Amino acid sequence: MKKFLLKGILHDRGRSLLPVIVVATGAMLTVLLYSWLTGVMGESLEMSSNFMTGDVKVTTRAYAADADQFPNDLAILDSDLLVEELRKEEPAVDWVSRIRFGALADFPDSAGETRGQGPVAGWAIDLFSEGSLEAQRFNLAASVVRGAMPDSPGECLISEDLASRFNVEPGEEFTLFGTTMEGGFSFTNFIVAGTVRFGSAGLDRGAVVIDLNDARNAFAMQGATGEILGYLPETYFDEEEAEAVKAKLNAGWAADTDEFAPVAQTLRDMPGMGDLLDYTKSISGFMIFIFVSAMTIVLWNGGLLGGLRRYTEFGVRIALGEDKGHIYRSLLWEALMIGTIGSVIGTTIGVVIATSLNIHGIDISGMMKNATMLMPSIVRPAVDSVIYYIGFIPGVFSMVLGNALAGAGIYKRETARLFNELEV
Repeated sequence: MKKFLLKGILHDRGRSLLPVIVVATGAMLTVLLYSWLTGVMGESLEMSSNFMTGDVKVTTRAYAADADQFPNDLAILDSDLLVEELRKEEPAVDWVSRIRFGALADFPDSAGETRGQGPVAGWAIDLFSEGSLEAQRFNLAASVVRGAMPDSPGECLISEDLASRFNVEPGEEFTLFGTTMEGGFSFTNFIVAGTVRFGSAGLDRGAVVIDLNDARNAFAMQGATGEILGYLPETYFDEEEAEAVKAKLNAGWAADTDEFAPVAQTLRDMPGMGDLLDYTKSISGFMIFIFVSAMTIVLWNGGLLGGLRRYTEFGVRIALGEDKGHIYRSLLWEALMIGTIGSVIGTTIGVVIATSLNIHGIDISGMMKNATMLMPSIVRPAVDSVIYYIGFIPGVFSMVLGNALAGAGIYKRETARLFNELEV
């Protein structure tokens, strides 16, 4: 029977063409929207993790309470020892020390007088240690616009926007005004090795990247660090594994109630990140529900129209003694086949478009000029295993449901009236 139904679908285009087009369109849109939202949100989360939070962050409890102010006076002392302990406790996690700071950059003229000053937000990361992945996480090599990567202490990178604002060229020297861990003033000269553009307006306004040891010397933080970030082996944030690492670490530190005792947090615990994670998880389910509902209504109406067109056919089949249940089941099998064919076509088109957009990306820099959220200026849809089957959920389900609702009228046909209806 199934082979016979498939032949009927392929040969009777008037019966199957419109449903196949509707299903294919819905499946394609489902794939594209899922891929787009997952890609944009995933890249935003990954960027936040690489620049700001890590998958797991360890700070002192006092620092965690005011982390948005970069309170380096509440930093972790003897941080290298703590990093070694963390590496023994969780060897699969890449633990790195960082110092975040806010400062004032003073750019001198040829006479040594102040040419211009501007506030900067800085990252101190491990630039020179062998095996360090910090430069890779920041994508520094690919982000350099002018100049080169720092290759010796005392060199730094500044954002291209900041350099353009004050007409700074690679090789020039400037002074960084900041505060030490003890609350005093610090004045340190740095050489601009190169300028970078990260592709996020929130970062490119006034970013400075220096080596971790240079920051420790500049801010009198020898042996200390503001934050220790942990990165899981997975490319994207794995919430379950991060929560397990956090719970294990905090359980070991629970007995120490001092405000300078370490505490672990995950990316979800950071301001706004929990809502973003929940949104990312729920959007695919909500999107499928919307498409299933809309397509079911369309296909239900299509099924009703098809039922009217095939009203006589069903009547003849019942009059010839075919069981109503058999007719109804054949209608559902037919819907399943049409839904599968449409879903295959729609998913194929959606995957091709998503893959093409993933390769080339879409430049949204014009929309991100005043953005405060970390978002890449070139976004790409995600191409993962889910896009190969997510289109079948609304495609097949809505087609079967629509025909199930439309075909229920078969059971209302009365055999006694069939001869009058068929004018026999």
